[in-house]
Amino acid sequence: MYESKMKLTPKQLGMLNGDQGEMMARVMETLVRFGDIFGATKMVKVTSRSGHLVTSFGIGLLKPLFRTMDQLIEAGVKVQGDFTVDPRPLDYANVKCNPLEKLVFNKFLYSQQERYEKQLAALGLRNSNAFTCACYLIGNVPNKGDILSWAESSAVVFANSVLGARCNRNSGMLDLFGCIAGYVPYFGLLTDEGRKAKWKVIVKTSSKPEAQVLGSAIGMKVMEDVPYVYGLDQYLGHDSTDIDAIGYLKDFGAATASNGAVGLYHIDGLTPEAIESKEALIREDAQEYVIDDAELKRVQDSYPLMWKKPDSKAQLCFIGCPHLTAKQLLDWTDRIEAGLKNNGRSKVTCQTVLTCPPDIADEFRKGSDYQRLLATGARLSSICPLMYTNNPLTKGKAIITSSNKLRTYSIARYYKDQEILEIITGGKA
Repeated sequence: MYESKMKLTPKQLGMLNGDQGEMMARVMETLVRFGDIFGATKMVKVTSRSGHLVTSFGIGLLKPLFRTMDQLIEAGVKVQGDFTVDPRPLDYANVKCNPLEKLVFNKFLYSQQERYEKQLAALGLRNSNAFTCACYLIGNVPNKGDILSWAESSAVVFANSVLGARCNRNSGMLDLFGCIAGYVPYFGLLTDEGRKAKWKVIVKTSSKPEAQVLGSAIGMKVMEDVPYVYGLDQYLGHDSTDIDAIGYLKDFGAATASNGAVGLYHIDGLTPEAIESKEALIREDAQEYVIDDAELKRVQDSYPLMWKKPDSKAQLCFIGCPHLTAKQLLDWTDRIEAGLKNNGRSKVTCQTVLTCPPDIADEFRKGSDYQRLLATGARLSSICPLMYTNNPLTKGKAIITSSNKLRTYSIARYYKDQEILEIITGGKA
């Protein structure tokens, strides 16, 4: 029997000792060992009904993952409630692949996708549409103060910052284990002290900064620390539930989490804890970082260009990483249509894919706006662009994106939203 450094309740000790079966004991021991590594003082109850898992792809090499999932299913273990999961890696109907790419995807990279999705369903997946990195856009919205067992960096930072829930940056399987056991170790961003800011970030730009570049600058500066950001509320207002603010903060947070390792940020006058506690959230020894127009330009200019042929014309464009909100999807449809008209074109200049949650995509396809999008030559999908670009054959493609997360984890070249629009509609880039 494993002896933890933490003070466990009688129920938790019973789970660890096998009162709920051998498999639950193994799940609990994994969580307890994880907590001991990070100096957790106790295990606390997961209070949100729904979890969110980061592992959504059936990569054939992940044999231990599939074996563990089978063992959990055989033991009759399920999550308490349900869960959502990151996007699927493939969508041949809307994201074109050549025969060789399909062979690599089907036979090597994602050969276990069908098997894995059946395993997810058996353990408590909400439904067949619950595949998105932005689960809070499809009803998985925890309350302020809820304790979560989530993974997916962009979802965790949104839940912590915009919703005021509490979750550490967990890894794959630990997210599932916390949902099964109903407990997670108490440390880091679950604690009041761990949620205090070590950085004061002062935004002094001449106009509303690009969410992806601002988030990138902050992430690379503060790394895993918590920033308290001044000056952004003048552009976003003071309502974190506003649909435009949600879209901005989603993209901003994803960039802080991928270009650094931010799991929580506070926006003065906007995010719930900043409104409630104000500067009491800032540590006395906090460092300061001023961001102006020149600093944002310096950051964007520092991004490496990893194309084999730097002067290539764009062949593929991904918009929506994290997945787009319904409002962002409609806005992009309007902008692409207007851009093509202004430039005297009828179709986009390269394969252009907009990605959003399956539920949002299904609803969008019911209306005339979807036909307008299709008429531009762009396509709508719910895949994970990152998982698509994980194919080594895509490294020879000139891929562009307005996502700093996708840029960080692939060879895709980053452009601001307006720059992307100019490129795909035939304007001056």
